[in-house]
Amino acid sequence: MRIGVTSVFVDDQAKAEAFYTDVLGFQVKDKVPVGEYDWLTLVSPADVDGIQLLLEPDQHPAAKAYKTALSAEGIPVIVFTVDDLDAEYRRLLDRGVFFTQAPAPMGPVSTAVFDDTCGNLIQLMAPVSQ
Repeated sequence: MRIGVTSVFVDDQAKAEAFYTDVLGFQVKDKVPVGEYDWLTLVSPADVDGIQLLLEPDQHPAAKAYKTALSAEGIPVIVFTVDDLDAEYRRLLDRGVFFTQAPAPMGPVSTAVFDDTCGNLIQLMAPVSQ
């Protein structure tokens, strides 16, 4: 067994697609109309056959409550790994991304947290340089 797809609830799929592709650099893997919304998955260009991220509409009241509660507590909904956290932090700052936590050491890793413009906090993580 392995992880094939994981999801992030978003308030607007088109806005989320633009942010996650144009700003973060993911690419669309599947975009299939399913009623009012799309089955919209993204992958890392570094691993196009890897784990897919589903941009899941947050239309269910439980999804909205979940997002609101996590965000209010400052809890990220997902963690993305990067090789160089400081470089990625600067790149995203230059693209207008709002960070709620600048890069900070957390034991064997460094982390930073940003707002994805769709109601979520996302954590970036990289190994601490030796």
